[in-house]
Amino acid sequence: MSVELNHRISGQGEPLILLHGLFGSLENLGGVARRLEDGWQIHGLDQRNHGSSPHTDEMTYPAMASDVVAYMDAQGIDKAHLLGHSMGGKVAMQVALSYPERVLGIIVADISPVSYQPRHDAILEGMKSLDLRGVKSRTEADARLAEYVETPGVRQFLLKNLERIPKDDIEQDDLLFRWRLNLPVIDASYSNLSAAPEGDGPYDGAVLFIKGADSAYIQTKHQDTTQTLFPNAELKIIEGTGHWLHAEKADTFATLCRQFLEQ
Repeated sequence: MSVELNHRISGQGEPLILLHGLFGSLENLGGVARRLEDGWQIHGLDQRNHGSSPHTDEMTYPAMASDVVAYMDAQGIDKAHLLGHSMGGKVAMQVALSYPERVLGIIVADISPVSYQPRHDAILEGMKSLDLRGVKSRTEADARLAEYVETPGVRQFLLKNLERIPKDDIEQDDLLFRWRLNLPVIDASYSNLSAAPEGDGPYDGAVLFIKGADSAYIQTKHQDTTQTLFPNAELKIIEGTGHWLHAEKADTFATLCRQFLEQ
């Protein structure tokens, strides 16, 4: 069953739906939205169990694709371009495979339509193990999370999911913060999120894969699977970037998106 997704709309023109990655929210693609809203109507979505969207026990790519289509129905959108990063890229691919008649084209940022070995076990363990009792600021939370997650930038990204509990909802005097995302379900569903999008394909529409040159998420060995599912796919590579290519070289990323969308 689909859920009603939190969203943010900006700009005017053909609809372009933005889908963030794991542990993210619609804010993560805000820079892309700002760079493209002069030519397209941007629909930034919080995916289920993320951001301000509802929490639900089911978390699979078909379920998340149904959320996107339900959102399109609610907004009166017949067809749209989709742009997804990482997990969001797999959701975009799932929508294209399951509902091709609703898709004008998709942009997939640094992910392939394949299953991956677990890459986030340490992060999940760190977030689950983080004791939030007595934490009075994000700085304190960062110091505690550093015991589990070494990279400061990764901690900063994860801690965007930490929210202060409203006064009326506080049940323990020493517990002032909570995770905004549905950590237990994300943890339990991690194998689903590591899996490939479902569907035999092919999706015959236009597809652009954008790879960060320093990232290993898109590899040559994925090419056959990609071509089978998306025979009209093209690949662009942004040098000097990793998995966070849309943030590391935002202008270059947006230019590639613009060129594709204007075809």
